[in-house]
Amino acid sequence: MAYTSRITKKPFYTSIKKLKYTSMKPIIYYLLSLSCFLLCTDLLAQKETPPVGGTPKDFKLPAKKEIKLDNGLKTTMVPYGAIPKVTVSLHIQTGNVHEKANEVWLADLTGNLMKEGTTSKNAQAISEEVARMGGDLSISVSPNATVISGSVLAEYAPNLIKLFADIVQNPAFPASEVDRLKNDLQRQLKIQQSQPQSQAQAKFAAMMYPDHPYGRFFPTEEMINSYDVNKIKDFYTQNFGAQRSSLYIVGKFDDEAVNKAVKETFATWKKGPERNIPIAKPAAKPEITTIDRPNAPQSTIIVGLPVIDPSDKDYLALSLMNDLLGGSFGSRITSNIRENKGYTYSPYSTVANRYRTSTWAEQADVTTEHTEASLKEIFYEINKLQSEPPSKEELEGIQNYKAGIFVLQNSSHGGIINQLAFLELHGLDESYLTNYVKNIYAITPEKIQQMTQKYIRPEDMTLVVVGDKKKVDEQVKKFSAEVNKAQSTK
Repeated sequence: MAYTSRITKKPFYTSIKKLKYTSMKPIIYYLLSLSCFLLCTDLLAQKETPPVGGTPKDFKLPAKKEIKLDNGLKTTMVPYGAIPKVTVSLHIQTGNVHEKANEVWLADLTGNLMKEGTTSKNAQAISEEVARMGGDLSISVSPNATVISGSVLAEYAPNLIKLFADIVQNPAFPASEVDRLKNDLQRQLKIQQSQPQSQAQAKFAAMMYPDHPYGRFFPTEEMINSYDVNKIKDFYTQNFGAQRSSLYIVGKFDDEAVNKAVKETFATWKKGPERNIPIAKPAAKPEITTIDRPNAPQSTIIVGLPVIDPSDKDYLALSLMNDLLGGSFGSRITSNIRENKGYTYSPYSTVANRYRTSTWAEQADVTTEHTEASLKEIFYEINKLQSEPPSKEELEGIQNYKAGIFVLQNSSHGGIINQLAFLELHGLDESYLTNYVKNIYAITPEKIQQMTQKYIRPEDMTLVVVGDKKKVDEQVKKFSAEVNKAQSTK
């Protein structure tokens, strides 16, 4: 498409050709001057030292009030902020962890059907009611919890609490909606199973937790087809109740009105089962699995092993070590295989927490021909951190990053609720939050080295590679042989 000159009404390039060379000089001089200016500005910007960031402060948990009903429901109310809004979140300690081997995603289907209304209000009526309160509402399911959450204008806090009580105590579970929701799950299953990242994560989870619900990533299509409204109701009856639940209310609200709403609407909820999350016994073994994706231009790799959970005294130091090694954009592994080598665009490592167990893993999508080289560089960075502690300056940068992220996480209603739920799940007291920043800065370079030596052990790592087997297998074999040789010489 030719652009048109506003003056001649002819194509722009035609107008340019008709201009004499002398009339172009001012334009050329201007463009050259502009280019020099932009270049100099860019060079100056690169040399300019960024301003020093502020020092993160210790987190002070706002004064809170806790009540416990006779049926076991725990309620925590935290006045916070000046904006006239409130967030209410009901955490029921049940989720995928309570599914049987032939019930994968049944908890998700149960949560989805709960969204369809109560015995007195359908989904549309609930949506309209929440909208009139100036807010929103969601129901989500995770391995350890089913969470009903919403935010509304401050004066509607009691109304939202009453609505939550209706949803969780009187779900309609309309049979007419089950097939539609099952079809949604089937589509979701097919999409996830087609993605190399999900394939790798599913295999890694199964290898880490072979005999536990944490290791069951995908259902079969036959499983989903077998679910009906009776199975959903059975799962709800067996796993939902006040004893497994905690209600969090954070923001601006009338304390007396909220307290009254909680007692009036939740006191009649059945106790239900006691809190009981089966503890997993993860497998730590040097095992390699490849999943074939013929002609794939990339390999998705996950390498990792079981580590300690947040209830362990070493957890905070391990978490900081992870940020330095691979868990932040400025981490060593990221700088190595992304910035320096160009093998991948978005590598990352993470400590994935479950109840009384966690895993550490590095994941990356790398170009197929660099699968072996990427693994070598990952293990190189691990071995390097085991051999020598980081510099004080490098560690300080990661400490500033981690402490700053922590402060930001606690600056919202939802952030505070997530922190309180984290404490409850892992059996931690408030000092974990209030002393978090000072404890982060107390971690030494030598401690980081010790954490790598103690917990990130290459000889115990499980490796999953999803890629073109005819190009990947030989690379993985060579890498494995080199690792075994290195370990035998230690």
